[in-house]
Amino acid sequence: MTPQEVAEKVGEQIGTSEWVEMSQERINMFAEATGDHQFIHVNEEAAKMTPFGGTIAHGFLTLSMIPYLSANSDLPKVDGVKMGVNYGGNKTRFISPVRSGKRIRGHWKLLELVEKRPGQWQQTHEITIEIEGEDKPALITEWIMQFFV
Repeated sequence: MTPQEVAEKVGEQIGTSEWVEMSQERINMFAEATGDHQFIHVNEEAAKMTPFGGTIAHGFLTLSMIPYLSANSDLPKVDGVKMGVNYGGNKTRFISPVRSGKRIRGHWKLLELVEKRPGQWQQTHEITIEIEGEDKPALITEWIMQFFV
């Protein structure tokens, strides 16, 4: 699709990812990478004593899954993209914890797509990360990315 064709979808849900498991191994690797070893993420015995009943994924781990979920989704593919970069977020809310072993998937709603300069496009999505079998999502974020054609 051309950027202009994608821009016609502003206001629409435009994609859903595949499910991915948030395993304890993934949570532990994220703790190692970030130095965030808070017990609710990595100590299964201590985490059992919390209202969560076990370990939970870091909120930032869930947020950082967006590129993976995006790559494994049915989002429209823009023709001729040379590269894409994260630009930032307007709003992120961590709504529900993702318990170890649960599966998540992303849903994208296109809020805006504008050409900032010739060949440089900025898109804003509302991304909801759903937790399989849960009533409330893990997070909702308004995320901005840019791509270059």
